[in-house]
Amino acid sequence: MRNALLTLACAATAMTSCTPADNRAVPTSDSAPIATSGARPLVHPEWSKNAVIYEVNIRQYTPEGTFAAFTREIPRLKALGIDVLWIMPVQPIGKLNRKGSLGSYYSISDYTAFNPEFGSEADFKAMVTAAHAQGMKVILDWVANHTAFDHAWTSVNKNWYTLKPDGSISRAIDDKGNETDWSDVADLNYTNKQMRLAMIGEMKWWLDNTGLDGFRCDMAGLVPTDFWAAVRVALDASHPGLFFLAEWEDPALHASFDATYGWELFHLMNDIAAAKKPTTVLDAYFVKQEQTFPSSAYRLTFTSNHDENSWAGTEFERMGANHLAAYVLSATVANAFPLLYSGQEASFKRRLKFFEKDPIDWTGPSLAGFYRSVFELRHTQEVLWNGQWGAPQTRLATDGGDRVYAFSRSRDGKAVLVLTNFGAAPASVTYSGFGHPGDYTDWFSKSAVTLAASGTIEVPAYGYRVLIR
Repeated sequence: MRNALLTLACAATAMTSCTPADNRAVPTSDSAPIATSGARPLVHPEWSKNAVIYEVNIRQYTPEGTFAAFTREIPRLKALGIDVLWIMPVQPIGKLNRKGSLGSYYSISDYTAFNPEFGSEADFKAMVTAAHAQGMKVILDWVANHTAFDHAWTSVNKNWYTLKPDGSISRAIDDKGNETDWSDVADLNYTNKQMRLAMIGEMKWWLDNTGLDGFRCDMAGLVPTDFWAAVRVALDASHPGLFFLAEWEDPALHASFDATYGWELFHLMNDIAAAKKPTTVLDAYFVKQEQTFPSSAYRLTFTSNHDENSWAGTEFERMGANHLAAYVLSATVANAFPLLYSGQEASFKRRLKFFEKDPIDWTGPSLAGFYRSVFELRHTQEVLWNGQWGAPQTRLATDGGDRVYAFSRSRDGKAVLVLTNFGAAPASVTYSGFGHPGDYTDWFSKSAVTLAASGTIEVPAYGYRVLIR
């Protein structure tokens, strides 16, 4: 089995990367503008064309913080319109150099075991089965860049780690080659072929034993791209139709990943929402995306996630009253793969503690109706779908000022016009050059609208309108 996996792993990997060198893992070049070549053309599973993903923080989701308690929530999330559950890491957390009393999910001491804080293997499998019964997919957060300092590998396979000149194991290293302040995690050495093989075997264990549908890969850009190519060759051979999400923003990763993070769009939306930048900065952003990313590359879009919530602030802190307009924009742009984080549908306005038990308060004003409507829009309007299933995005010329952004997506007689207003006052948006005039329906108000090639549309303060035909 080990030899078979090594053959598959090395088939998609440069031979120098399958040969142990020194103890420093040096990533291969990630600077290629478009990753469309290679032995394995990436084909997205069809179910992903209009999917919505939900990040699950098991520890904080319920007072119990268990798989079993979260499983009871799955029907509600299905009704909300969620298609994919991303489960944050569930393995045992290291005790050596642990941060806080409970530690970070991302400091893993055993890849193929379960954190007893969350429940048993049987509980996890029951959760996956319950999601599958609802027609949902489940992906697990995978931490390939580093382990806890008390993972068994640190003692039995020390050369699987990046070593300092004094022979001690280095903390995780950033993309500039510097040791980070992540004092609870040890940097893995990707020049070591046996470590690579073991990592692929650990990932396969989850697919074989729990029925997962793929992985969200933590800090994917700190791991050599040829390793991810090897992962896809090895795992797709036995489990076709997997979905991979990379926590990184790099066109080269789309040779192996279905989706990458849209960090740049996220930060632009933060700045636009806070009136630090005009909406016109989005024009250059979308041009750059078209020029540098493959046309079928899914981009994870979001207004919050676990990192942002805990360290940078909630969407209410960063975006204020504009958080809903930002979500509408992010969920309707070309190749968007929209994310909702635990608690967003209940207006959760507190930063969650990362290393302690800190349950989400679900009693806030419900936004479930808003998010459900956005997700239904994505599910039913084909022009908003991704890759070859959807339509391109065209900027609509407006004179609504630097707080308004408008675009359309159209194909085969179907069209959607999206207008967002990040201003504190209602906007009377005069537009021109609209190529798809006719009768439309306002998705949110259900009112009828007739659009000419040029005209005026009213958009509320901190608001949005989505017109469909």
